[in-house]
Amino acid sequence: MSGVRGRAVVIGAGVAGLSTAGLLARRGYAVTLLERGDAVGGRAGSLTVDEAPGFRWDTGPSWYLMPEAFDRFFALMGTSTGDQLDLVDLSPCYRLLPQGLDPVDVPVGEDAVAELFESLEPGAGGQIRRYLQEAGDTYRIAVDRFLYTGFTSPAPFLGLGVLRRAGRLVRLLTGSLEGLVDRRFRDRRLRQILSYPAVFLSSRPSQTPALYQLMSFTDLVQGVKYPVGGFASVVESLHRLAVAHGVDVRTGADVTGIVTDRDRANPLRRVPGVGRVTAQLFAARARGVTVRTQDGAGEEFIPADVVVSAADLHHTETELLPVGLQTYPERRWHRADPGVGAVVVMLGVRGALPELAHHTLIFSDDWTPDFAAVFDGAAGTTDRQASRSVYVSRPSATDPDVAPEGHENLFVLVPVACDPQMGPDTVEAIADATLELIAERAGVPDLVDRVVVRRTLGPADFAGRYNSWRGWALGLAHTLTQSAFMRGTNRSRAVSNLFYAGSTTTPGVGVPMCLISAENAVTRIG
Repeated sequence: MSGVRGRAVVIGAGVAGLSTAGLLARRGYAVTLLERGDAVGGRAGSLTVDEAPGFRWDTGPSWYLMPEAFDRFFALMGTSTGDQLDLVDLSPCYRLLPQGLDPVDVPVGEDAVAELFESLEPGAGGQIRRYLQEAGDTYRIAVDRFLYTGFTSPAPFLGLGVLRRAGRLVRLLTGSLEGLVDRRFRDRRLRQILSYPAVFLSSRPSQTPALYQLMSFTDLVQGVKYPVGGFASVVESLHRLAVAHGVDVRTGADVTGIVTDRDRANPLRRVPGVGRVTAQLFAARARGVTVRTQDGAGEEFIPADVVVSAADLHHTETELLPVGLQTYPERRWHRADPGVGAVVVMLGVRGALPELAHHTLIFSDDWTPDFAAVFDGAAGTTDRQASRSVYVSRPSATDPDVAPEGHENLFVLVPVACDPQMGPDTVEAIADATLELIAERAGVPDLVDRVVVRRTLGPADFAGRYNSWRGWALGLAHTLTQSAFMRGTNRSRAVSNLFYAGSTTTPGVGVPMCLISAENAVTRIG
């Protein structure tokens, strides 16, 4: 151990776990990275099937946004985005297929977006310029003052830039994204363009703070890129860098517990109903000393000076830690908003599909029932157990290597309620209804007949593969009480050397947020 700062164990080899492990190793820690699956990547996974050679699907993230988050991470790892990834600018940014109206291609850049908005609603061109300028200002404040912090002090709130904007920031935090957008625009297509990013925050526009108008700056001004090879290439880069810095990556290693130095000494540790404060006072703040894992060779205890869990936060807190050493005990989760579940449909399709862009959004004329089905548990006929406002990715429009010649690759994300009890028959019925919707809206009546391979994932798959609480697809919804400093902490309050990273903790969901959470956790470790 000469010259080594300490032994670190990272749980979960998704984007956050790989990033955390790499950063810790670069800082001089001896790092063991444990992944229960048979491959790294977590939700940012990759799928191939033997009976359909030539197809490869990303099973999770597909929007490359916030490029400076990637630039910053790669710089910390001693390299650059340009050296690691081959990025392609997408034009259009995405295509909108609104119900009952003509398709709309959404461009990139303030001037082009203003021209589009003006063509759809007189006067909206000037309004969107002001909106995007405000969104850009909000974005820069968030990046400069809030995202790269653990909210361990009031310092982020005391900068002159924040204080000068305090009134507006408070209004943005307490008002809804839907309210902000609807006050400024009348055309429903424009409202939907600016409001739908809430879904990628695992929330709905009426419950998402208006602060997240900053999302429109990232796609409409900064633009959307595609990493050639898909997000599998991002995962491969993170994995490659971690291994190059000495990380011991172990797949098939299911972590079953975090053992602390108080685990035997504290008689309250597994007594149901004991208050967290009482048990922690008795424990006098525990310290994780080993991580218990199970693999094909049996049980193993891996010593650790530092433990970082990039696994689902609910699973870490309620399954890996004993009662009394939980920062977020089970009762806290009863009040939490789990956000969005998903049915994911991966398709191989014969022939070209120019009717779909690389990214296509299909919106209902009134999406209130869509959000009710997802967030309020509204159900009726099969096709109303899920949203009919869906996202379709066609990476084969940009990357010929994700599908064999003469075929297309489609990834479809259908927001559904977080319900791990949703059975495979329901998942397939939702997939059937969604394919019919895409065929009708895109004007491809023979779409179903052209499908040569199809695979689906549902909430039960997310729960089983990733220990996702209630089968959520993304993480806690970004509501008022689950945003910024109210979202939580990336350090355990009960176990002194236990830290958290990933989409289920601060600063939030999405690949850039996972990269940021990794840096924040490592900064707190020191």
